Amino acid sequence: MTFKALAARFALVVSCALLTATPAMAQFWQCAPFAREVSGIDLHGNASTWWSQAAGRYARGHAPKVGAVLAFSATSRMRMGHVAMVSEVVNDREVLLTHANWSRRGGVEHDVRAIDVSANGDWSEVKVWYGPQGGLGTSAYPTKGFIYSGKSTGDDTQERGTPMIMAALSNATRG
Repeated sequence: MTFKALAARFALVVSCALLTATPAMAQFWQCAPFAREVSGIDLHGNASTWWSQAAGRYARGHAPKVGAVLAFSATSRMRMGHVAMVSEVVNDREVLLTHANWSRRGGVEHDVRAIDVSANGDWSEVKVWYGPQGGLGTSAYPTKGFIYSGKSTGDDTQERGTPMIMAALSNATRG
């Protein structure tokens, strides 16, 4: 075999390999498998079922924490719900989300803005940055709350609007 023939075969093999290789960024993601991958929260099925599946398995609540998954309720426009991981807490009414399949079918977005627009400040309704508009979308979406990566300790949710009462032991009552 001549050098030219060998070089041609090598080029053909390399070309075929490059054509069949799929870069990681080209992967088509649905929100639920992506959220499971980046958060470590091992729930399966449609995003609309994550909140109920998490009961008794994972801690849940209504305060954002880094690494938690925000569970969106199903709506007529979003029939299977949506889940997104909190990548940063900016303040008590704003977070950055990392999620898939929101602005672009199958696409992944990192650190996009989401704000709590609920009347009670309980994260029951949010607006999320939408790529085609280059800003917060015009729609507000209902949510169920945050699923935390820590294991549940029983009754893991606090009702919205219910104040949390912390007990303290004063010096006067110590023995």
